[in-house]
Amino acid sequence: MAQQYAFFRGEFVPIEEANISIRTHAFNYGTGCFAGIRGYWNDEQQQLYLFRLADHFRRFLQSCRLLMIELPYSVQELCAITVEVARRQEAREDTYFRPLGYKSSEAISVRLHDLEGDFALFAVPFGRYIQSEEGARVTISSWRRLDDNTIPPRGKITGAYASSAIIKTEAMLNGYDEAIVLDQNGHISEGSAENVFIVRDGSLVTPPITENILEGITRRTMMELAHNELGIETVERPIDRTELYVCDEAFFCGTGVQMAAITEVDHRPVGDGNLGPVCSQLRTLYFDVVRGRVAKYRRWCTPVYAGRE
Repeated sequence: MAQQYAFFRGEFVPIEEANISIRTHAFNYGTGCFAGIRGYWNDEQQQLYLFRLADHFRRFLQSCRLLMIELPYSVQELCAITVEVARRQEAREDTYFRPLGYKSSEAISVRLHDLEGDFALFAVPFGRYIQSEEGARVTISSWRRLDDNTIPPRGKITGAYASSAIIKTEAMLNGYDEAIVLDQNGHISEGSAENVFIVRDGSLVTPPITENILEGITRRTMMELAHNELGIETVERPIDRTELYVCDEAFFCGTGVQMAAITEVDHRPVGDGNLGPVCSQLRTLYFDVVRGRVAKYRRWCTPVYAGRE
C-alpha cells in the first residue's frame, strides 16, 4: 500500500497528520461512535469493492444520533469520502475502513448536549479477525452484555467497547478464540463484537434485535443469502445457553469477523466438531458476493476504481 491517508477536520491528509488533543471529550469519556467497513480486492478484475457502503453509513448516522453528534455529511457524501481515501491510498488488497464520529470539544464535562462533534476516517490493510475461521473454540463469558438502558448496543459507541475488550481478553487468556455473551435475562446475545447464529432442525436461529445485539449488516446479509440461495429460513427468537451445546452448527458473523464457524463451546463439540454444510455453503457464497463475483448482489459492492467493472 502507498502513503496512507485520513479524512480529518474536513480534509484529506496523510495519516500522520490526523491527530487529536488529549483534552478531546471523546478520548476522555468514550463519547464517540464508529463503523467498520470492509473493502475486498478482486484480483481478476483489479478492483476493490466496498461492501454495503451506504448501509454502513446509514447505521453510522443512527449511532451519531444516539450520542447527539451532528455531522454536516449525508450518506452519499460519506460514501464518496470513503472511496476517495481508498483511491488516494491506491488500495489493492483487502482493506478495513474506520469512520469515526466523535465529540471533538475539549470541555471537561460529562454531557452530550452543546458539544461540538466531528468526523474522521482512516483505512488499514486487514485480513482475518479470528484466525481459526473454519473452526473457532468459544466459551460462554462470565460477563454480561450491556443493556439498551445502559449503553445501547445497537449503536457502535466507542466507550461501550471497553466491555467487549474485557470479554474478549478473558476468553483468549483462558485459551479460547472468542466468547459468547448472555444478556441480562440469561439468553444468548452475541460474541464480544459479532452476531451469532445457530442451525437447528434445518433452520437458522438468531437472537432478535431486542436481545441487546448490534443490528448487524452482515447478519442481514446472511439471512438474505440463506433465504434466496439455500432456501433456508431464519427464525429470530431468544436462544438458551444450552442450545449451543445441542445445535447442529453455529457461527459468528460481522464485518470484522466476516463469517467464522463455531465448532466447540465450553469444551463441547458443536455438531460433529467440524465445519458444517450450512456454514460451508454460506461462507463460500459470502466471499464470492463481497468480492463482486455474483452479479445478482453486485448492488451491494461499491467499486473504487472507475472503468474496471
